[in-house]
Amino acid sequence: MPNVGLQYIDSLGNKGLASDKNFFRQDKFLGNEINRYSGRYQLRYGQLIIPTLLIGTGLIGIESDWLKYQNREIRDELQEDIDRKATFDDFSQYVPMAAVYGLNLAGIKGKNNFRDRTMILATSYLVMGVTVESLKNITRVERPDGSSRNSFPSGHTATAFMGAEFLWQEYKDVSPWIGVAGYGVAAGTGFFRMYNNRHWLTDVMAGAGIGILSTKMAYWAYPYIQKKLFGRTRLKNVAAMPFYSNEGKGLSCMITF
Repeated sequence: MPNVGLQYIDSLGNKGLASDKNFFRQDKFLGNEINRYSGRYQLRYGQLIIPTLLIGTGLIGIESDWLKYQNREIRDELQEDIDRKATFDDFSQYVPMAAVYGLNLAGIKGKNNFRDRTMILATSYLVMGVTVESLKNITRVERPDGSSRNSFPSGHTATAFMGAEFLWQEYKDVSPWIGVAGYGVAAGTGFFRMYNNRHWLTDVMAGAGIGILSTKMAYWAYPYIQKKLFGRTRLKNVAAMPFYSNEGKGLSCMITF
């Protein structure tokens, strides 16, 4: 059976589509054929309020003098008496999504099996990544430290909140505190993006909204995507793995059918 490897890499990298039958080794937790996804996610208007407000506030902040002033005030307050930067946010952005797989390996089962949650995660990451990179290229907002003009929105924060919503959706029926912990890590990631003088508050707010909304859209769209792409085909193996390096960051996905 053919293996197809897919990679999404942000603007720091330069890879697009890869095909390699040895891209991933077969995961021992997958087993053989996995049953088709049978869940249905109802996307209600009320669920869109918070992410829409976050994104909207961030967009308004690009031109609003009052929000720009608040951004500078918060930046100045955070930069007082700081001796060195922290690197927590470079790794914490991936903690919530990784926790889903860690909990499953520990025997705490979430809502979906490995294949379905991995396909949902890959869809979320694709939507989030394309949205973030497009807005960065369109808005050209200067970073607080003046290093570049790709501040809006915060990609680290978007990744973290995408993972937090993913963790929430998978484990809210097991314990809501698992999802709350994921959102705590995501909020910490956003804080450290400001603490490290890499983003404005409005960048972080928009990133959080994009991350949450990307995951909600992925859960809603997954049954339709699966039917359109695979029809009655039964997938055998699906694997996804986030990666981070000096050359780039992103999500690798392998599908065997």
